[in-house]
Formats: sequence, structure tokens, C-alpha cells
Amino acid sequence: MSISSSASETASYALPDNVDPGFYEAVMACFRTPERRAIPARWLYDQAGSELFEAITELPEYYPTRTETALLEQRCPDVAEITGKGGCVVEFGSGSSTKTPHLLRAVAPVSYVPIDISGDFLRQSAEALASDFPAINVLPLEGDFMGDLVLPEGAAGQRRLGFFPGSTIGNMVPRTSVDLLRSMRNTLGTGAYLLIGIDRIKSPDVLVPAYDDSAGVTAEFNYNLLRRINSELDGTIPVQSFRHEARWNDNYARIEMHLEALNDIAFEVAGEGFTMAKGETIHTENSHKYGPRDARLMLRAGGWVTVAEWTDPKDWFALILAEAKPYQSAP
Repeated sequence: MSISSSASETASYALPDNVDPGFYEAVMACFRTPERRAIPARWLYDQAGSELFEAITELPEYYPTRTETALLEQRCPDVAEITGKGGCVVEFGSGSSTKTPHLLRAVAPVSYVPIDISGDFLRQSAEALASDFPAINVLPLEGDFMGDLVLPEGAAGQRRLGFFPGSTIGNMVPRTSVDLLRSMRNTLGTGAYLLIGIDRIKSPDVLVPAYDDSAGVTAEFNYNLLRRINSELDGTIPVQSFRHEARWNDNYARIEMHLEALNDIAFEVAGEGFTMAKGETIHTENSHKYGPRDARLMLRAGGWVTVAEWTDPKDWFALILAEAKPYQSAP
């Protein structure tokens, strides 16, 4: 039994004004294409999803946040020494911006541009940071950071430092990661710096529990995608008929999150009918892990040259500072 679409097409489906067309397209592509049953991870992050992810970062099994935060506390002064103070910090996928104060205190920028796809969550976080750092011009930018962006006028003419923590780069397949790094370079410009968090390859005994915690918070984060589909796209997906699964894929050096159907189900989304058989899955997230050489090669492919790298004592996580140096032709 495979996913199938009803005969009726959705040309007549009226997409609600508050629903991102990109979300609709991603969801319908997933259900209409049995051989590619996946939804990009960025659509996990509506308001509820963003709040659930923040809860995940505080779980004992989820090592990346506390490990990276400790690195930032220790190494942001080193970042400031290399990049200089002032200028503009641009954070891609800022979320709650909980790690950002470490960088802002060290770099003391003139302006800070947080970018996030979840507008309400973005504005709340931006207001909190503006209150904590009154000397910094906080300029929130709502949007999808996967493409080239035009930064607010208040950041014009300022030296730029991109900030991409959380190993979010790992959510993308390598070719998409390189495309994103190139877009970041285009947005920030030659001469800019990028401070990026990279999660290292390690034992599945550590990795899998980080994405399938004992309290079930990550499962709720995954289920929330189904609830979002039901809410925004008139879906009738039986959320209780799915199981959250986190698995290590050694061939691709990544953790995968899936939603597995527990039984044969039928449902509608945006006026179209679909079915799934027991055991079939919706692939909702990847989290790629990188060795030191892998990460540097990926950055070089995206137009960035590593100038400094710091890791924790266990070598579980890395902070890399890279520079967008002028392109050079082969000798």
C-alpha cells in the first residue's frame, strides 16, 4: 500500500492568507511523491515547534546546546580579537537567540540582525535582546535564510560577522549546505566572517538518545509537524497513528528523524486524499555530523576559508570561524 492522491487536484484549494506557500508546496510534494516522502526540517519550526525545540535544548541527553554554549562562553573573546569589535552581527536561524549574548558581549556590534522563519518567535526574542543590549541596534528580519537576503538599511556599510550556531548546517544534505554557505557569503559580502557550530561524528550510543529522549520531548517536536499540517492545511492526519523514530545512518554520517505509520491509514490534506501503509515513514529531519576535514572542505566549497577552530575537551562539537576571502583563480 503506497501513498496515493485523489483524482481531484488542488487548483481550487484556497490557501489561507496566514499559511506560507512554501509550506504547502513542501507538504504536498511529500504526500504526492511516494518515492520521496520527506518534508524539509525547517517546517518543524512554527511557534509551537520553536518552543518545543527550546525545551529539547535543555534535556540531559541533548549535548549540543550545552557543549556549544560552553565553547561560546570561553571563545567569543578570541573571536572578537580576530574579527575586531563593532560592525554588524547577522544570525541565521536565530530562534530564541539564547547563545547570542555571549557573542554580542564580546564583539559589541553596532547592529544585530536576527533572521528566522518563525515571525512571532523572532520578534519576541528580538525585543528581549534589545532590552538587554540597549546600545545595539536590533533589526529583526523575518524570512527563509536558505537564499540570498537583503539586510536592513540599518546594517548598511558595516563590517559583518555571520553567526550560525547549533550545528543547524547539519540539517541539510551536503549539496544544500554548500549552497547555503554560498548564499551566506553573498548576503554578508567579501571580507565578512562566519562563526558556525559543527557537530562532530561520535558514537550512536550518544547520538541516538539526543534525538529520542526519555521524556518524549523530541517526539512531540516531530508530531507537531503533523499537527501543523492539520491546522494550517485542513488536514485529517491521525497523529496518534504515528511513531517518532531516530536512527543513525552510518553511510551518510547522520541522524535521521522519521514519523512511522503504526497501521494503515487514510487522510486528507488541502482537499486531497492520501493513504499510508503500516511501517511507511515520513522523513522529517537529518542531522549530519562532520569530521574536522569534512567541515573545512564544506566551508571551502561554500566560499569560506577557516581561520580558527575550537573544540570541547571530548571533541564532540566544534566552533569554526571562517572568512570570505576574495576568490582566487588557479595559478
